[in-house]
Amino acid sequence: MDMTVLIVDDHPSFRTSARELLEAEGYEIIGEAENGTTALRAVEELKPDLVLLDVQLPDMDGFQVAEQLCKLADPPAVVLTSSRDSADYGSCIQICGAHGFVPKADLSGAAIAALLTA
Repeated sequence: MDMTVLIVDDHPSFRTSARELLEAEGYEIIGEAENGTTALRAVEELKPDLVLLDVQLPDMDGFQVAEQLCKLADPPAVVLTSSRDSADYGSCIQICGAHGFVPKADLSGAAIAALLTA
């Protein structure tokens, strides 16, 4: 799969493990961001196909970031992730325009691919 990915998470250890896991499954990681502000800037600069976006960010939540990304002329696919369960977020996941949600514990290339082809 030739898909470029931006990983957005405030924990460097998660960004590293997500990068290793996704690269091993054929994704091309073209950047990382530690908060919503840098994520929005990075998307404009790097034009990733996919943004793996943590819900809990220090400056704004992932739902706000996803909403802004969806307004772009050529928006990337957005997959939200969190250490919490999707049930904790109710309808926010659908409303913000993200393609879906993968719990951090269940993150895999296959889980992301399933959301993008759904």
